[in-house]
Amino acid sequence: MTSHTLNELIAEGVRGRYILVRSDLNVPLDGSTVTDDGRIKASLPVLRKLTDAGARVLVAAHLGRPKGAPEEKYSLKPAVSRLAELADFTVTLAADIVGSSAKDAAASLQDGDVLVLENVRFDARETSKDDAQRGAFADELVALTGDNGAYVDDAFGAVHRKHASVYDVATRLPSYLGDLVNTEVQVLRKLTTDTQRPYVVVLGGSKVSDKLAVIDNLLGKADTILVGGGMLFTFLAAAGHKVGASLLEEDQIPVVQDYLKRAADAGTVFVVPTDVVVAEKFAADAAHETVAADAIESSSFGAQGIGLDIGPESAAAFAEQIKGAKTVFWNGPMGVFEFEAFSAGTRAIAQALTETGAFTVVGGGDSAAAVRTLGFADDQFGHISTGGGASLEYLEGKELPGLSVLDR
Repeated sequence: MTSHTLNELIAEGVRGRYILVRSDLNVPLDGSTVTDDGRIKASLPVLRKLTDAGARVLVAAHLGRPKGAPEEKYSLKPAVSRLAELADFTVTLAADIVGSSAKDAAASLQDGDVLVLENVRFDARETSKDDAQRGAFADELVALTGDNGAYVDDAFGAVHRKHASVYDVATRLPSYLGDLVNTEVQVLRKLTTDTQRPYVVVLGGSKVSDKLAVIDNLLGKADTILVGGGMLFTFLAAAGHKVGASLLEEDQIPVVQDYLKRAADAGTVFVVPTDVVVAEKFAADAAHETVAADAIESSSFGAQGIGLDIGPESAAAFAEQIKGAKTVFWNGPMGVFEFEAFSAGTRAIAQALTETGAFTVVGGGDSAAAVRTLGFADDQFGHISTGGGASLEYLEGKELPGLSVLDR
């Protein structure tokens, strides 16, 4: 079977009905300030479609990883305040999830209004491994929708979780694929089936262990894998080079060596930086210099030197690979882009993505935050994914519970 879409739900009629929408409002905060509102903006179109059609919308969402109880720092208040600023419909926040505040606020909703429930992870049952506990919480969420409710999953960033608001609710209500999730799935299919070649994958971020399964699944599918970020030092160590005090996962060296051997047989080429920016310490104002990737400990800082970005020669080589591609998937920054001195590699990748004629996908929260932090606009890229972990698990070939439950 195939999933039912939001358009099908709208066509059935939603005026006066309670529609529970799982949105992704898991945004980065600096205190009570939203530092990247990309996910909030991405959630707006579905909410607007439903409110325009007269639905009474209940939004379930999470933020961060609270321990199954309310914590002020994980409240959805800042995210909902930003949502209310951006929205052209009425948005309010309940003080709880399924308690008296939520029930009273839901009962007073008017057609076209939106009520956001407080962080669903404030209830330990949301993430419980016990089916009965999750089911009981799902029943309480469903009860808020009354006799004629429906469920829309529009939180791609959570579809890889078997959580109450993602999975169990969908087994209890007529369920539909939100436009955001639908778009993500269509995009990821382009990266896994009938992919336009050459297909170049750019992988960064801190740990190679986070990317092992996706690398394994890309061998033979991607033509070229460009390696940057903290994970590049494990690749350098696998080639026999010393990496000073740079981030290194020694236990992953044999795995990387195996990948390098298998890649040649599979027709996939790994491109590892030929130069890196080495710093005296991990700090924005640290003294630094560019050295050959196989000579990190020959820098002025010796064995204490720490690699914090790919070098300009590597950035230029990566950019050339990207410009010659037909499909590009990028997950993970090339260096510590939050520090201006070590942002050039990440900026070069982003710039190359805006200049290529390829279909480009920026996947993962860190990459999305990086392009926005560095001054790029979302519409300069083919697609910016809202789901880092979910995107990677899809590319790993895993079944995603939040998607599979909708295919019934």
